Amino acid sequence: MNDIRKDVVWAAFNKAYALLDPTIDNLDKEYEFKKKIVLTDESLTEDEKSEVIKMLNKDYDDHKIINNEGTKRICENCQDECLATLYCEHCVRNYLKENFSNWTSGNNDIDNLIQKYQMEMYDPERIVEWIPYNNLQNIKYLTKGGYSEIYTAVWLCGCYYEWDSKEKQLTRLGDQYVILKELENVENANRSWFEESKSHLTISNKWTDVVRCYGLTKNPLSGNYMLVMNNMDMDLRTYLKQNHNKLMWKERIHIAYDIIDGIDTIHKENAIHRDLHSGNILKKRQRYYISDLGFCGPVDKPLNSVYGNLPYIAPEVINGKKSTFASDIYSIGILMWEISSGQPPFINYEYNYDLAMKIVNGMRPKIIPGTPLEYKKLMEQCWNADLTKRPDVYTLWKEVKKLLLKFQSYQDESQKQIISNQHQQLSNCYLVNSIDSINKNYTSKTYQFENFPEPKNATEEEQEVFHSKPYSFNIPNNIDDIINNSSNGKNINTKSNSIYKAFGKLEINSDYNNQNDYGKETSVQQTKKHPLNINDDNDIYDNSNSHLEKQDNLKTSNGKVSKKIKTS
Repeated sequence: MNDIRKDVVWAAFNKAYALLDPTIDNLDKEYEFKKKIVLTDESLTEDEKSEVIKMLNKDYDDHKIINNEGTKRICENCQDECLATLYCEHCVRNYLKENFSNWTSGNNDIDNLIQKYQMEMYDPERIVEWIPYNNLQNIKYLTKGGYSEIYTAVWLCGCYYEWDSKEKQLTRLGDQYVILKELENVENANRSWFEESKSHLTISNKWTDVVRCYGLTKNPLSGNYMLVMNNMDMDLRTYLKQNHNKLMWKERIHIAYDIIDGIDTIHKENAIHRDLHSGNILKKRQRYYISDLGFCGPVDKPLNSVYGNLPYIAPEVINGKKSTFASDIYSIGILMWEISSGQPPFINYEYNYDLAMKIVNGMRPKIIPGTPLEYKKLMEQCWNADLTKRPDVYTLWKEVKKLLLKFQSYQDESQKQIISNQHQQLSNCYLVNSIDSINKNYTSKTYQFENFPEPKNATEEEQEVFHSKPYSFNIPNNIDDIINNSSNGKNINTKSNSIYKAFGKLEINSDYNNQNDYGKETSVQQTKKHPLNINDDNDIYDNSNSHLEKQDNLKTSNGKVSKKIKTS
C-alpha cells in the first residue's frame, strides 16, 4: 500500500468521471460504468485500483443519499432500510441526535441551524458541528480578507471521519490544520454573519464541489462567530502563474469543467456566488473548488452595492442591475479566458470607472490565437452583454463535458488538441509594466457606479481599438520550445507579503500581490491509523512536529473530492 501513486490514483478517478457515458441516467449503472473503467485501466496496480474503487464507493453513497435513489439494503444495526453501503445514514443521524444535549453554542439560532444540517447529513466526513473554541490550538492571525479576519489553527481530534458500525459511533480523523474565518456584520454590503454561515453550511454540507466548512466556533475575545474550514494547496490565479506554460488544452478544459460543476451546485441551491474570480477558485491535488461564499446567498436577496473583482463583474451588475444566475455565467466566461491565457483579465488597466465603462460598452479580453473553436464559442456566449443570450449553467456544463470527452480521447495531444495550425502553449511572460497594476487591482471591493449606458456588445473595430495596447504573448510551436523558453526566460516576481509566507496564497477577497512567494509544503502525518484514503483532503496535524510557522499551503477548502449526479 505504501507504493500507491497518489497522483496516478487521482488521475484515474477523474478519468472515470470524464469518460462516463452521458446517456446513462441510472445511478447504479453509472457506478458500474466508472468501476469498469478503473478495473480495466492497465496503468494502475491492484492496490491503486482498490483505492480508486474506495473513492468511487464513497461518492456512490453520497449520490444515493443526495438523490434519494439507488439500491437499498437493510442495516444490520437498526434494521431500517438505508441507501449507503459503507454506513447507515439513519444510525449516524440517530447518533448525532442523541448527542444534541452534550453541546451548545449559547445561541438558539446557531444550535437549531447545526442540528438541522446534522439531521440532513449525507456523509460522515461532511457533518457540520459546533466546535468549542478551546479545541482549537496554535491560533495565529493571518490577514484581513475582504470583510473578515483570517486565522490558522490546529483542531484537536479533527473532524468526523467515518462510522464505526461495530462500536456504533462516529470516529474522528485526528488533529488537523484548519482555517478560521471571523464573521462580522457588514452594513455597506448588506450581509450578516448568520447569513454567511447559512450559505456555507447549506451548500458545503451537501455538495463536495465547494469549500469545505466543518462548522462554527466563537472567538471569546471579540464575541464574533467563526467559520472553521479546511485548507487547500493554492488558488487558481497562482496555479496558472506557475504552470500555464506547461498546461495542455485537456487540462485547461478540465479546470473550466470543475468550476462550472461547482457553480452548478450553488445554482441548484437557488443561490448566486456574486464574487467569482480566480482567487476564489482553490486547487487541491488535481481538482478545483469554489470558495468564499461570503456574498453567495438567496437569489431574491438584493445587494445595494456592486461588490466583486471588476473584470469579472457582469456589465448589467456594473450598471446597477440585480445579480442573477446569468451574472455568474459572465464571470465563468472571464475565467475561461484567464484559463486559456494564463493571465488575469485586463492586467494593463486600472480597475476603475474607465474600465467599468469599457466593460459596459462591450470590451472583453482579447481571445488567444489557437483557442479551440468550441471553447471560444462557449466563452463568448458566457460574456455576451445580453444576459438572455448566455447559457444556463447546466447547458454550459453539458457542452464543456462534451469538449472534455473529445480531448480525453486524443492520444497525441501535442498534434491534435489545438484546433489551429499552431500548437499553442503560452509562455511565462508577464508585461513588466503590468505587474504593479496586478498588485493594485487584484482585490474584490465595493463599487458604486452611476449614469452608465445600457450594456452592449462591441464591434470588431471597437475591440481592435481597445486592444491597440497588445498583450505580450510568446507562443512556442512545441513542448521543447516551451521548456527552453521557460528555462531561458526572465523570472518576474511580484511583491510577496505575510499572507503567503504564512498561508500559501489564501485568496478570500484578498490582494493579488500575495501570489508568488510559495514556501515548502508543510508535512503533516495522520494521527489516526486507517488505510490510505486518497479521497480525503483534510490536512492532518502531526503532534510530533508542531512547526506551525511553516504553514505555507493552508487554504480554505471543502474537503473530499466528489462529483454529483447531474439532472436536467
